[in-house]
Amino acid sequence: MKNATTACLCLALAVSLATAVIAAPPAQEKTMHLAKGEFDVQVTPRELDGAAPDETFSRFALTKQLRGDLVATGAGQMLAAGGPQSGAGAYVAIERLTGSLDGKTGSFALQHRGTMDATGMEMHITVVPESGTGDLKGIRGTFRILFDGPKHLYEFEYELPGAETH
Repeated sequence: MKNATTACLCLALAVSLATAVIAAPPAQEKTMHLAKGEFDVQVTPRELDGAAPDETFSRFALTKQLRGDLVATGAGQMLAAGGPQSGAGAYVAIERLTGSLDGKTGSFALQHRGTMDATGMEMHITVVPESGTGDLKGIRGTFRILFDGPKHLYEFEYELPGAETH
């Protein structure tokens, strides 16, 4: 009898969940935009706080100038481990970009995380949730850094509440 009761409760829960999913309002379609351009970056070594676990740890100040669809200045901090000597490493960084995007002005923060080894490089850069200010409040997105020789290029796929499709 206990198994029959449990089976009935599971069936009732499954029907209830299915009904909730069917009755849920349709998800709003996201309007993604793509901004492209290039940037210059200045990486300045800074002293680590406290004792470093070893000499492969480092800290840097970041300063950027972005041109193109996103015209902005950036300032941030980066921590890294490893480096060119070993051919492998990782970094994390937080930076704030301030400027204009699609005719809207404000700022937002980016979170970076990257690794490098003999197989290549992998970077993930995303907008910090709820970091947008001014006209860029509510912005969400993914930022990609591309290299063309010595040039630094970017592609920024983003969504912004109230931005029209173009």
